[in-house]
Amino acid sequence: MRLSKILIPITAVLLAGCSAVAALQPTPTPTTTPEPPTPTSVPAAAIVNGEIIPLSDYNASLQQLKAAQQEAGTAATPEEQQQMVLDDLIAQTLLAQSAVQGGHMVDDAALQARIDQFSTTLGGQEKLADWIINNGYDDNSFHSSLRRSMQAGWQRDQLIAAVPTTAEQVHARQILLLHEQTANDLYDQLKAGADFATLAYRYDPLTGGDLGWFPRGVLTQPAVEEAAFSLQTGEFSPVIPTSFGYQILQVIDKESAHPLSPEALLAAQQKALMDWMAQQKSAANIQVQVP
Repeated sequence: MRLSKILIPITAVLLAGCSAVAALQPTPTPTTTPEPPTPTSVPAAAIVNGEIIPLSDYNASLQQLKAAQQEAGTAATPEEQQQMVLDDLIAQTLLAQSAVQGGHMVDDAALQARIDQFSTTLGGQEKLADWIINNGYDDNSFHSSLRRSMQAGWQRDQLIAAVPTTAEQVHARQILLLHEQTANDLYDQLKAGADFATLAYRYDPLTGGDLGWFPRGVLTQPAVEEAAFSLQTGEFSPVIPTSFGYQILQVIDKESAHPLSPEALLAAQQKALMDWMAQQKSAANIQVQVP
């Protein structure tokens, strides 16, 4: 069983589960400058707001990432692997720190309950002990990494649960053409009273150009999105040049608070978490100690 099954890297479980709602607010910037580690400090891969990310955790995570990528047949350079691990550990630490500042602590009982669960899943204490050793941990580093992961997962859940499940959305259809003159001819027909849906099915017999419901920020063509949200129900746009060709758009319906599709909600939750993380990093004192 790989690390992704046990310690829950943030990038692998961005949206796994939700709990109580909390505001998307950045963690307050520390009011004092963290003291640098003393010569007897634990060797650090990075120091985040004065908290050490042990080099042993970094090495263990890097070992696990390499094994996982080898098993999956994916390739990344050593530099990319190192950056992925460092970014993930920093993200976990920022999330865990925010959880603690918000009053959420993973106590010893909760930690032991999770360890017992893992032990059962793996097939017993001996199998868990083997997993800890094979994945580059000792008991202490495994416990601290697991505690951090649990706290980070809790904070992540608060952030994604705060994302609204509805948004202003448009239901639209399109006619997509490769040639500008053909698009202009169709636009003239529409202005003369031709039925949009009939023409749309002529060029897209399967769906009639139906784009479904979508919120802002989903379409890859900004000009098409701008047209979609500026038109009234039943109206159609002029010919819009895009990287795909020439599009004419018709708005079928609009709602100020339409339920997001699972895909759109996932994208909104991911964006909220990434925006929060960017705010945290900009306000944090992060000292990277590894090359």
